[in-house]
Amino acid sequence: MFLKRLYNFTQTLSFKISAWYSTVFILSSLLLFLITYYFISTTIKNQDHEEILLELNEISAIYGIDGMAAIENFLMGNNNPSRTKPLFIRIADNENKTLHIFFQNQWKGFDLSILGKTIPKNTKSWIQISSIKGNYILDVNSTLSSNGHWVQVGMSSEGREKVLEQFRKIFIIIMILLFLLGLVGGIFLSYLTLAPIRKVIQAVQSIDIGKMTTKLPRSMTGDEVDELTGLFNEMLENINLLIINMKNSLDNVAHDLRTPMTRFRNVAEIALLENSKKDLLRDALETNIEESDHILKILETIMDISEAETGVMNIDKKPVNLSVLIERIAEMYQLVAEEKEIRIKLSIPERIEIMIDHTKISQALANILDNAIKFTSSGGIITLQALHKNNQIIIKIQDTGIGIGKDELPKIWDRLYRGDQSRTNKGLGLGLSIVKGIIKAHNGRIEVTSELDQGSTFIITLSAAH
Repeated sequence: MFLKRLYNFTQTLSFKISAWYSTVFILSSLLLFLITYYFISTTIKNQDHEEILLELNEISAIYGIDGMAAIENFLMGNNNPSRTKPLFIRIADNENKTLHIFFQNQWKGFDLSILGKTIPKNTKSWIQISSIKGNYILDVNSTLSSNGHWVQVGMSSEGREKVLEQFRKIFIIIMILLFLLGLVGGIFLSYLTLAPIRKVIQAVQSIDIGKMTTKLPRSMTGDEVDELTGLFNEMLENINLLIINMKNSLDNVAHDLRTPMTRFRNVAEIALLENSKKDLLRDALETNIEESDHILKILETIMDISEAETGVMNIDKKPVNLSVLIERIAEMYQLVAEEKEIRIKLSIPERIEIMIDHTKISQALANILDNAIKFTSSGGIITLQALHKNNQIIIKIQDTGIGIGKDELPKIWDRLYRGDQSRTNKGLGLGLSIVKGIIKAHNGRIEVTSELDQGSTFIITLSAAH
């Protein structure tokens, strides 16, 4: 049970942030130590080498002038056993045979025979001898005295290794303290960092699922959490709007499907009556097929709108002369318009080249023109315009019909929405929804301006770029 709780705790964001804070803090401290250790080690080593070279020059000069006895007198005063860093001194002839090693017992931990086997290539060259036991090194430098003998002076690394060892011990203690400080500091910082998120979680948990209009309080600091809160509030608004639209859509679907489903059932019941004739049964089946097609058309259109709104509508773009396309649609509706004594007026150039899906744009324009004819009284005028401006194609469909009220104008793009004035007309209430979906799938936009009893103007903007 404890292990499970521990595992669950390690999976929390708070633990991960604490771990990252602590890791970065500790690694930074470790890197700082390594850099400091390297510089201290290098500095102490360089100081030892400089001291060896200074002593080498002095001792070589003394030996060249006054001989061995003068060196002994010099060492008695300057290289006594209590010296922190005692000097190793060796005198050899010109063939590198040892003549004398001062305080030889002090250096028995090193294999000094190596010096007799190693003839210096030149003066001031370094020779390093590892200790027989331990990790110390004897650094030796050589020079020729004025009498032709080799003078070698060296110093053990024991002194600087003890300093570095003390530094490492202190560092280990400091690292333990830094680890604890980093862990506690990481937990504290993660707690402060996640405090706004915890407030968001508490606010979300307090939201009633049936009250999506609730908004989370914003700090207005402009930071990431404040931005997240703002986006969450927008999401709540969109969800609330979606719920309202779904409710309205379901109401409209129920309204529009009730009539064909009732007719479907009534025809089937009549056909099942006793002594039904063959022709009656056939008519019933044909009627039911028509009603089924009507219902399927509603569902298919709703699916097309969903594809367009989610950006997955299949668009087959090809080069199209938009002027010809508009002329054909106007010609197709000419007869219906003449029956209502409505004049369709075209104001388009001879040729407008554009990359579009011919079928879907035709459907969109036809839906708008169909609505314009449907809601325009006898003697009215419908004008279709198209122009190429600033690398954009603009299409305007203007009518002198009954217009759309300001309250209804924002709702006309909703699925299955039908205004009060359109309830008496046969239709699915999906025409403008599919129009908007098609235009959106073409990365275009559609706008409408309208006033009651003054008519409406639909403006479609498409990119002219191929």
